[in-house]
Amino acid sequence: SQVELIDDLLDVSRVITGKMRLDVRSVDLLPVIDAALDSVRPAADAKNIRLHTVIDPRAGPVVGDPSRLQQVVWNLLANAVKFTPRGGRVEVHLQRVNSHIEIVVSDTGEGIAPTMLPFIFDRFLQANSSSTRTHTGLGLGLALVKHLVELHGGSVTAMSGGEGQGATFVVTLPITIAQ
Repeated sequence: SQVELIDDLLDVSRVITGKMRLDVRSVDLLPVIDAALDSVRPAADAKNIRLHTVIDPRAGPVVGDPSRLQQVVWNLLANAVKFTPRGGRVEVHLQRVNSHIEIVVSDTGEGIAPTMLPFIFDRFLQANSSSTRTHTGLGLGLALVKHLVELHGGSVTAMSGGEGQGATFVVTLPITIAQ
């Protein structure tokens, strides 16, 4: 956990100073998603959370850094598992929509209060910052997701019906033009 926190702090520092480097190439997102799922599976299994994946065969490659894209998916999945109670469900959809690819991560977790949604991608933001909170972290994961997705020419949005109603995050990336 400490290594992840330090890595996140260093990544945020690189983003802020404009020193974040991407190893750009054609990326098939299925292995990226599979690797992120493999890394959160033990935590999901421990909480009896069902992981479900839906893959659109038309979802072609994107241009980007595979390790940074895996970091994006991992952050979203790790949060989904962290904020989903025992016996819940986390879904990942990879789909082509017109001229872009969407990675959708949704959960049946705690959800996001409507007052927090506009600020969910801010650095160091946490819905509960009290000393009695049950979840750890610095509030950097979603800020990193936003910055990394934007460096790839994409966007990320968050939706939730409110507290107790789960959350959905949609990452939109441009498709590879030449195949």
